[in-house]
Amino acid sequence: MTAVREGLPDGRYGRSADQRADRKLKIVGSVLGVALLGVIGWAGVSYITGQDLSGRVITWDAVSDHAVKVHLEVVKGTDDKGVCTLRSQSADGSEVGRKDVTIDRRAEQVDTEVTVRTTRRATNAVLVGCTVSGNR
Repeated sequence: MTAVREGLPDGRYGRSADQRADRKLKIVGSVLGVALLGVIGWAGVSYITGQDLSGRVITWDAVSDHAVKVHLEVVKGTDDKGVCTLRSQSADGSEVGRKDVTIDRRAEQVDTEVTVRTTRRATNAVLVGCTVSGNR
């Protein structure tokens, strides 16, 4: 006859070493996860608040085969001055126009319309980026 061995009765001898290790791993994983989320949040906030000038293209219109009219909105500090770079591309993706726009009005929000001259018909107009100039 063979003897059948049954497991230990539940709750009689306390937790097994595996259960204790699993609990510790869950706690350590949770703490590290919260710390990682905190670092990502801190990095995001510091990146956003570090941007002194932000802009966006509201609308654009290819007014001819050699020009694009762009409505640009820039948000900045009242006394900040900067430069925003606009670019337009043709249907094949090649760059057909680029223009640096100086933003020096004393206002927190500047709306301006700019004409970008192009070498061919443009199919888009995008904001490459805005940077603060040294003169504040």
